[in-house]
Amino acid sequence: MERWIGKTAVVTGASAGIGAAVCVAMADAGLNVIGLARRPQLVDILQSAVTGKGTIISRRCDVADSKDVAETFKWIEENHGTVHIIVNNAGILCAGHITDLSDKQLSEEDVMRVIDVNLKGPVICSRHAVASMKKAGFDGHIININSVAGHYVPFDTMFNLYSPSKHAVTVLTKTLAGELADCNSKIKTTSISPGLVHTNMVPDSMVETKLPILKPSDVADAVMYVISTPPNVNIDELTITPVGGKRL
Repeated sequence: MERWIGKTAVVTGASAGIGAAVCVAMADAGLNVIGLARRPQLVDILQSAVTGKGTIISRRCDVADSKDVAETFKWIEENHGTVHIIVNNAGILCAGHITDLSDKQLSEEDVMRVIDVNLKGPVICSRHAVASMKKAGFDGHIININSVAGHYVPFDTMFNLYSPSKHAVTVLTKTLAGELADCNSKIKTTSISPGLVHTNMVPDSMVETKLPILKPSDVADAVMYVISTPPNVNIDELTITPVGGKRL
């Protein structure tokens, strides 16, 4: 981990849950973390939980807004230099059906929001991060926080849009890896696919049933493991689930 001390990591969706846990874990390891969120005041609070030598700085950014993302990465370059690691964590789950065959159809606004945050966000943020790494001649790391729902179709049809958006992240990670290889780049790409995690996205009803569930810190530990690998080793995909957990 020594090679990351003092380096800059960008974490999207940093205000709570997995993103917040990743920010603290990286700062504890000595990285300077820029937490992007629509609620930056919640990211600012995280610095008090840091016990290592790194820092956490907030920046308001909506990853679904490409102009906002561009302005944010320009600000990062001007104030903090190179992006060495990008953790595309921001994601949303809007429960509902795609069609109007039931009375549970998602609104068009929700449909576009899921696609924009869960897919467009990682694409646009990765583009800016790679441009920063290329400019500095640094072989960094792109980490996409995916989901086990990105590898199968959940039985509950209320997840009918979330699952396709996460399948897209699975493919995005692989296509980025191929593109980087074609261009002789040593930048790493990893998809981390957790099972059920106790975050604001999980309905209280699921938590109350006492289903086996991961903590956000469990996913943060996986992120730290992935970046701890030597430069010649890349973990393409890492799936983590709670012991005794079942597919939904």
